[in-house]
Amino acid sequence: MTFLTHQVILVSIVIRRFIFNRLREELTRPEINILLGPRQVGKTTLLKELEQFARAQGHSTAFFDLEQPNTLAHFNRPDKHVIETLTGSGKIIFIDEFQYIQNASKIFKAVFDAGRKTKIICSGSSSFEIHKHLKESLSGRRLTFRIFPCSLAELVESAYPITLESFLQHGGMPGLTHADSNERKEHLLSELLASYILKDVRALVKEENIRAFNHLVYLLAENQGSVVSVNSLANEIKMSAKAIHRYLDILEATYANSRVYSFSKNLGNELKKSFKTYLYDLGIRNAILKDFSLPGQRPDKGALFETFVFLTLQQLLTPATEIKFWRTKDGDEVDFILLYNRQPIPIEVKSRLNSTQIPQGLRRFLLRYPTARAAYVINENLTDSQTHNSCLVHFITFEQFSRWKKLPLPG
Repeated sequence: MTFLTHQVILVSIVIRRFIFNRLREELTRPEINILLGPRQVGKTTLLKELEQFARAQGHSTAFFDLEQPNTLAHFNRPDKHVIETLTGSGKIIFIDEFQYIQNASKIFKAVFDAGRKTKIICSGSSSFEIHKHLKESLSGRRLTFRIFPCSLAELVESAYPITLESFLQHGGMPGLTHADSNERKEHLLSELLASYILKDVRALVKEENIRAFNHLVYLLAENQGSVVSVNSLANEIKMSAKAIHRYLDILEATYANSRVYSFSKNLGNELKKSFKTYLYDLGIRNAILKDFSLPGQRPDKGALFETFVFLTLQQLLTPATEIKFWRTKDGDEVDFILLYNRQPIPIEVKSRLNSTQIPQGLRRFLLRYPTARAAYVINENLTDSQTHNSCLVHFITFEQFSRWKKLPLPG
């Protein structure tokens, strides 16, 4: 893969999302498919592309955008009429922002159980609303798929001219691919941030607490990749730990932020209550900090690289994997511990390296956890593989890492 240099671009481009093929395979399967993710990450575009593909395959379809007032009003009728609309509109029904439907779980269950083989594929942006509307069990009737901003590999493979450096500046929000300058990208990111606060958060946070919530978001952006605790955040913002817990829950429920917890096998010297957090897009983080300078000019260059690795790993997770970090009270640490079937794969993130000497924190981890069979040191410039205590340690570059389409799991 070649990373192309660019200054100003103006293109009309279709981003080929890697998840599309997986969603396409679900079209003829009975389960209700739910696409979840923050606003403007491409859920609507995916739904429309899936509908276009379904029509090309000869299926009858219908598309309902519930952010359109006229369409939403149609769904505010009695449940019986909504069910009749869904079962009579086509074989495959697409619903954008379905959380606005009253009694969604009851309606979907009725459609699924009607025996008419009507397929529903829908999207949602707030898990608070989704859990409220899906409080009745749809067990065995639904499959959920998390939709993220574009990865660097998706942009490169779609022939979008981008560098790793510019990805660290502006992130992967799909709408930015049509911007003709960096200034316009930064303006769009600021608008996306404001829209998130206005649309998703305003109804969940009391008006008088919006400033405190914004302060928390800034602190999370500023300390991204660092170990924090609820008590330290509460002391900084002058609010209760209970309030901070709620705000963190809101950020996760609206898919804006992820907490990563420490890995421990009950060894007393390891941290247990602290966590790290990562906002869902690098461009959004930079918009919060109001800093779009080049990575090499920033004191938080390491945090940018670490976030890039986390966001890439997050998109590749399977039901048998999760991400944690490792740190001891003595200060030994490894940036990420990828757990596969509960077995650790340590991943350390570095900038430029002068040699392929295994970092001290990684060596200490491998000493404590000798069952680890693979480890990675992701960096800017060096490649190598070497064995340490029966563990194969791979040094790979960020460019090599960005090409991962699945996790390198054993077996």
